[in-house]
Amino acid sequence: MKKTLYLFSSGTLKRKDNTLCLITTDDKKHYFPVSAISDIMVFGEVEINKRTLEFLTAQKIPVHFFNRHEYYIGSYYPREYLNSGYLLLRQAEHYLDGAKRLDLARRIVRGSILNMLKVLTYYANRTRETQLQVIIASIEGKLRSLDGQTSVEQLMAMEGNAREQYYKAFDLILRQDDFSFDRRTRRPPQNRLNALISFGNSILYVVCLSQLYQTHLDPRIGFLHTTNFRRFSLNLDLAEIFKPIIVDRVIFSLINKRVLKASHFTTLLKGIVLSDAGKKLFVQALDERLSATIHHRKLGRNVSYKTLIKMEAHKIEKHLLGEQPYEPFVSRW
Repeated sequence: MKKTLYLFSSGTLKRKDNTLCLITTDDKKHYFPVSAISDIMVFGEVEINKRTLEFLTAQKIPVHFFNRHEYYIGSYYPREYLNSGYLLLRQAEHYLDGAKRLDLARRIVRGSILNMLKVLTYYANRTRETQLQVIIASIEGKLRSLDGQTSVEQLMAMEGNAREQYYKAFDLILRQDDFSFDRRTRRPPQNRLNALISFGNSILYVVCLSQLYQTHLDPRIGFLHTTNFRRFSLNLDLAEIFKPIIVDRVIFSLINKRVLKASHFTTLLKGIVLSDAGKKLFVQALDERLSATIHHRKLGRNVSYKTLIKMEAHKIEKHLLGEQPYEPFVSRW
C-alpha cells in the first residue's frame, strides 16, 4: 500500500532515475522509492525543480506545503487523470440546484455530528462524567433539528453550534492544566490544545484532497462549504465527517498517554505552535491512525481510515449519479 511521505528536513528534492532523492542542507542524501509514495507533505524548506515536478506529475503524486508556523499554504496538484466530464456536470448541477445541495450538505453535517457524539459517548462510558451526558444531550437536540434547517448557511451555523458544545467536553475528557481548552482560537492558536486541533485539521484537509485526486470528483466543488475563488472545498466537506474520529482521537490519545507534553510547544507570533519534535510525534501518530484498519461490515474485510475517506468520496459519486443516496460514514464505537 502506498504511503504519504512527510518531509521535515530542509534541502532539495530531486529525481534520481525512478526514485526521489532529498539532499538535505548538510549534504546527506535520502532516497525514497516513488512506487511506495501516494502523496508528499512538505514541512521543511524544500526546493523542487521543474524536472522533479514533471516526474511527480507522471507518477500522479500530489505535493502539499506547510509553512514553519504549521499552516497549510498550498498544493502542487498534478493534472487530473480520472476527471469525468459527465460527473463534473452532475457535481455542478447538485451545487447549483438549491434543494439538491441542501440535501447533500445536510447529510454531511449529520455525519459530522454523529461522529462527534460517538467520541463523546465513548469517553462518557469510560469516565462516567455526568457533565458529558449533558453535552451529549445538547448536541443530540441540535441533530434532531437538522431537518428543520432550510439553507446551507443555517446548516453551517447548526454544525458550528454543535461543535462549540463538543469542544466544551475536551477539558472534561483530558483534565490536564497544560492542555486546557477554554475556547476555540485560530491563526494563531492561543493555547496548546488549539494548536493541535488546527495542525491536525490542516493535515486532514490535505489527506482528503489526496484521496479525492484518486476519484472522478472535482475538489473545487463542495456542497457544505461554498465554492468560490478558494482553490478547493470538497475536501473540507469530507474532513468534517472524519475530524472527530481521526484528529480528535489522536489528540486525546497523545495527551492522555503523556506522549505530548508542554515542552513540545513554543510561543510564536502571539500564539502557540508545536516544536519540530512535537510536529514529528503528532504526524507519526496521525499517520498511524490513518493507516489503522477497521472491519467493514458491508465489504467483509478490514479497511484503513485513509481508504474510508476515499470510499466516502465514491459514495458521493454514486449519490450524484442517482445510483444510491449518500449516507455518511459513522463510527460504530
